[in-house]
Amino acid sequence: MTTIAVLDRRAVVRRGRQLTWATIGYNCLEAILAIGAGVVAGSVALVGFGFDSVIEVGSSLAGLWRLRSDATPDSRLQAERLALRMIGIAFLVLAAFVLVDAGRTLLTRTPPHESRLGLLIAAGSLVVMPVLARAKRRVAAKLASQALTAEARQTQVCTYLSAILLGGLGLNAAFGWWWADPIAALLMVPLIGWEGVEAVRGRTVCADCCPPLDGAG
Repeated sequence: MTTIAVLDRRAVVRRGRQLTWATIGYNCLEAILAIGAGVVAGSVALVGFGFDSVIEVGSSLAGLWRLRSDATPDSRLQAERLALRMIGIAFLVLAAFVLVDAGRTLLTRTPPHESRLGLLIAAGSLVVMPVLARAKRRVAAKLASQALTAEARQTQVCTYLSAILLGGLGLNAAFGWWWADPIAALLMVPLIGWEGVEAVRGRTVCADCCPPLDGAG
């Protein structure tokens, strides 16, 4: 690897760390605000959204560890394998959490409560998360990293869950459709679970440049 290529890779890794720290910071703030607003409003949907953010922080920490282990091909490959599986486990935990939370909401017929702060949190995530996910996908492609691609996809999942939360709160407020939020969340469970299984197996939907994990990246 030439000196220029090494310097370029270091710049990409540095960019990846900045984006991952930004994701961790935003998700921590999102978790605190959503859980707090959910407790005050008595909203199961908001509290669940906050705990989802906590799970995503775990996934981002795995991605950050992968970036910190990018110095050599050997350390890179070892970190790639472990980080991908850790992120896969985070996907599976998220799928289980959404399944239980949405199922409980349907069984107890608990409508999403109105919360201006909750609406602001969901709307903010719809703006911030797609930007972060897109930028992280570019970093993952440049580093040919399946683990970082999976982590970027989990950031994108946060966008979908934000849309579901916002839609559920809005439809309930406008039409009294309390069941719209948990039904939409349940429809996402197979996709989230499949992403988790693929990542745990060492595979993920990745850019064409991502190599298999039986060779150095």
